[in-house]
Amino acid sequence: MSATTEEAPRRSAVEGPAGWLREQRGALKELLGKPLTTYYLIIGCSALLLALGLMMVLSASSIEALAKTGSPFSWFIKQSLSTAIGVPIMWACSRLPHRFFRWAGYPLMALSIIALVMVLFIGSSELGAQRWIYVGPFTIQPSEPAKLGLALWGADLLARRARQGRIEWRQLLIPLMPGTAILAVMVMLGRDLGTTLVLLMIFLSLLWVVGAPIKLFGGIMALAVLAAVIMIRVEPYRMARISAFLDPWADAQGAGYQAVQGQIAMGSGGWFGLGLGSSRAKWSWLPHGESDFIFAILGEELGLMGTLVVITLFGLLGYAGLRVAGRVNDPFIRLAAAAVVAWIVGQGIVNIGAVLGVLPITGIPLPLVSYGGSALLPTLAALGMLLSFAKREPGAREALAARGPGPVVRALSWLGLGGMNKGRARR
Repeated sequence: MSATTEEAPRRSAVEGPAGWLREQRGALKELLGKPLTTYYLIIGCSALLLALGLMMVLSASSIEALAKTGSPFSWFIKQSLSTAIGVPIMWACSRLPHRFFRWAGYPLMALSIIALVMVLFIGSSELGAQRWIYVGPFTIQPSEPAKLGLALWGADLLARRARQGRIEWRQLLIPLMPGTAILAVMVMLGRDLGTTLVLLMIFLSLLWVVGAPIKLFGGIMALAVLAAVIMIRVEPYRMARISAFLDPWADAQGAGYQAVQGQIAMGSGGWFGLGLGSSRAKWSWLPHGESDFIFAILGEELGLMGTLVVITLFGLLGYAGLRVAGRVNDPFIRLAAAAVVAWIVGQGIVNIGAVLGVLPITGIPLPLVSYGGSALLPTLAALGMLLSFAKREPGAREALAARGPGPVVRALSWLGLGGMNKGRARR
């Protein structure tokens, strides 16, 4: 009798953690099975990254903004205005049907090419790259909307090919490859290797989702590597960047200065950071701490834990986009969602990798976090598009209708700009 009573607690102690894990696994499975999981993941991750980005821009830019404009808040105010414009754009895109995005890719692609040509003639050259057009007090970087244009145009092009059964590799590449090449050449002529890499990621993701043969990827990658080698060899500053990437400490006061200062800032943060606003690197030590190297300032002020939170949010955002691509049957939506994931998450990986010293510095911002309205607005539009696509998941529209009017619709009704019943009817 006593032996039996001794074994019973032993079994329950063993089954306790295992049972708890089974319960948690079941709860997670139930959560992932809900029709609005993707929808809320996109909103939540985007909102958290935006809020974190605004805080970090305020901290990272305050010293340089004070020196250049006389106010420590000037760049933060500009970023806040960009966010105030971008969030309604995201909301508006989330309300648009997917047919609009199929159509929008063509004019956006054409306008991007025209704008990139204009950059070569009237653009401003800074830090060895010619990327910007000044329109009064505003700065426009045409290569940013070009990413969205390529994603939409390429997705519709391949979706039409797939519907027609024309998936032989030559039919997949024409005119997708020439169109991508035109964008890439225009961007490369402006000495923007980072954006060229992102365009290549979008291009490859489209081919991957449509089912292009593996040997085609090998050929494309070989051409890309050859083009990169040629670009590096013909431009001395790129060769200096590669040398600085391989051994930044060999020229810590020259070509490797930014990489070294970024690593020092990251290392200074420890586990939990020095605290918001307490960065030392932003005091004119780290160049472009508010944009290209904002992840280094974040690591210094919020520590390893803060950087892991950012990486987790990007991972969840990428998962949400791929979940849309996997749960919606429309070929265009699958292709466009995968392209947006390749763009946003891929660009995040390249930026973070450069700060950590595992990838060369390319000068591209961290999506949703870095300073810059030209990059923020197309990114928010793309995320709004993902929200629109997420509504087409099985059961999502019904769940949204059962939820009732959202806060934006209620706010508009309070202002007399739209009735709640109309909002419910639209759903």
